[in-house]
Amino acid sequence: MVRRIPRRYLVHEITVEPYRGESSTGPLYGQAVTVRCFLDEQTRAVRSPGGEQVTSTSTAYADLATEAPALSRVTLPGGRTTTVIQAKRRDGRQLGTPNHLEIQLE
Repeated sequence: MVRRIPRRYLVHEITVEPYRGESSTGPLYGQAVTVRCFLDEQTRAVRSPGGEQVTSTSTAYADLATEAPALSRVTLPGGRTTTVIQAKRRDGRQLGTPNHLEIQLE
C-alpha cells in the first residue's frame, strides 16, 4: 500500500511557479499552482544539486505529484517569495512510510 502524508497535516498553502529554463530576458516559469503542504520554517545548511553548501530557510513537505524543480519560484503564506534549492522524492514504496516531496527553499 502506497501511503501519503495525511491531508490533515498539509495545513499550509504555497504557490509554486515551476522553473522552465532561461530566455534572453531572464528565467521562464510555468503557471502558478497552489500546493497544500506542511511548511517547516527552519534555517539549516543543505547541499544544492551542484554540491555547494547553501542555507535553506524553509522546507515544504507536499504530495509526490507536486512539480517543483530546482530554481522554481515559490510564494510562502506570509507573502515572501523564495526559490527552490532542490526537491527530493521521499518514496518508500511498500515500506509504509508517508511518501512525499521535500522541497528545500532559499
